[in-house]
Amino acid sequence: MEDIEDLLVGSGGGAPPGFRLPITAVGLNPKKNKNKNKPNPNGNSNKQSQIQDPLAPLSPKIPGTQTIYIKTFGCSHNQSDSEYMAGQLSAFGYPLSDNPEEADLWLINTCTVKSPSQSAMDTLIAKGKGAKKPLVVAGCVPQGSRDIKELEGVSIVGVQQIDRVVEIVEETLKGHEVRLLSRKTLPALDLPKVRKNKFVEILPINVGCLGACTYCKTKHARGHLGSYTVDGLVGRVKSVIADGVKEIWLSSEDTGAYGRDIGANLPILLNAIVAELPSDASTMLRIGMTNPPFILEHLKEIAEVLRHPCVYSFLHVPVQSGSDAVLTAMNREYTVSEFKTVVDILTELVPGMQIATDIICGFPGETDEDFTQTLSLIKLYKFPQVHISQFYPRPGTPAARMKKVPSTVVKRRSRDLTSVFEAFTPYVGMEGRVERIWITEVATDGIHLVGHTKGYVQVLVAAPESMLGTSAIVKITSVGRWSVFGEVIETIPHINDTVSGNERPKQEKNFSGLNHYETSACSTKSKNCCCGPESCGGQSEKCAETKNDVQLEDRNSRNLIGWLLRKRKNHVEKPVENEIALGSQKKQEQTQGSLGEWGVVDRALLGGMLVSFLTIVTLLLHLGFRILSSN
Repeated sequence: MEDIEDLLVGSGGGAPPGFRLPITAVGLNPKKNKNKNKPNPNGNSNKQSQIQDPLAPLSPKIPGTQTIYIKTFGCSHNQSDSEYMAGQLSAFGYPLSDNPEEADLWLINTCTVKSPSQSAMDTLIAKGKGAKKPLVVAGCVPQGSRDIKELEGVSIVGVQQIDRVVEIVEETLKGHEVRLLSRKTLPALDLPKVRKNKFVEILPINVGCLGACTYCKTKHARGHLGSYTVDGLVGRVKSVIADGVKEIWLSSEDTGAYGRDIGANLPILLNAIVAELPSDASTMLRIGMTNPPFILEHLKEIAEVLRHPCVYSFLHVPVQSGSDAVLTAMNREYTVSEFKTVVDILTELVPGMQIATDIICGFPGETDEDFTQTLSLIKLYKFPQVHISQFYPRPGTPAARMKKVPSTVVKRRSRDLTSVFEAFTPYVGMEGRVERIWITEVATDGIHLVGHTKGYVQVLVAAPESMLGTSAIVKITSVGRWSVFGEVIETIPHINDTVSGNERPKQEKNFSGLNHYETSACSTKSKNCCCGPESCGGQSEKCAETKNDVQLEDRNSRNLIGWLLRKRKNHVEKPVENEIALGSQKKQEQTQGSLGEWGVVDRALLGGMLVSFLTIVTLLLHLGFRILSSN
């Protein structure tokens, strides 16, 4: 397939490219002129040979200044892709808008997991076409179903080509229909990014998976497992922490499968990332969704990571059904017993562990007995979060060809399971407890802020928005079905709130607890305690004094007056502090001894200063005598 630059420049049509990323291979279909439907004189019906009249630009605006509206459907991985695309467009100069009406182009990032999400995409595309908006469709739908009629007349960009979104938008605004779907290497992690929540970094650790679930359409889009390197991911973690991010979400189609294609595994990655997190727990890590098969062999190592003070004690492990027969039909590659092993070991080894799961109701072949087993499993564990969905056949999947359960039965089972789940009271007993929370967003009511406990329980607090991105100690005042309410007792200062980016001192990695000014020696004693104000005990004042002394010396050493202050501090104040204990005679001996410790450079500097001082005094006296003589 020809390159987009060759198609445009070689034909003499379109404007010269203003910005190009160094990747080749993209297909391009110029928009058809509805008023001219003449056959090609060469008999060639290939759309790629048709080029729109370059003298009839679509937009009167200067290229690179058109406003872009981005709409995202689906999972956190999709959200991360949208943030990367927004970052590149913004870096190029395109303004971003939340108002679709004022935008010059719509970028729609799609999800293919369920029929409702794709239907929502279809509705939005139809609305955009009706409003005559240039459209770019990204995500799993065009990657997995490129030939559906809803995508006719729009530009599409594949899930592994998001680093070329600027080119796609450029050409679409010129009136060209661009299609870029071929797979290549993974998009770089250091692309520009505009986060939906500036305090949350969604970090994709791999794309695709190793499974072959019979109902899954995502595999058609995201493909086989492709993992980022450990070094690359750790480098990204360092970068986002320096940017002020307070939560890092690891995202993947299957976190547990990470690294199996590059000779690594999930525990290796997690331990490498945790080693870079600030030890005052100012930035927290949330591990993404993992299927049971690939974490069974690493449960103890993963439990150890989940116990770490900088990692949320939370994991999303989809079971999908409580029946082995249904799991076999789904090709899930584990049994109900193995799922129970995952839950039992993690809850046993990790204090306050919270596990979320998924259930599909009405999978083809599911009997009443199968569904009863699913109900029993959910009742047994009383999971605080269960994502319940009805089975939707996705085109091109094996499950779409299986005999369906009647829709009335599917809906009834979904209602029954929802009723059981909503009757749980997972947060009863939390009232009155004191918890540390991490606050990252505003609640939908616009009044409360949303924080999470170490176990990722959602806590709503009435507090000013200035507390976003902070951590606080709260007292739980009441509990609800989906969240709890808290009252802020105190906010916790974070070291990297006061020192930014590369300016952070190296010893800061050893800081722990709540004190801004702890020294390495202090934090070494309490390196495993990141959550409590008692972590440094009574040493905190001493640590603060030591830290401030070091900072004072660093600042003062930059000038001559500072040098004098430093010498005075080192050689005069210290004997004075010991005067009461040592007596005046001892004080004099110490003063003499400490003065004797001055180096050659110090003595030379002091001598030069004295000579300069005497010279100035002599000149002033001489000047004074001359003035008196003249009078």
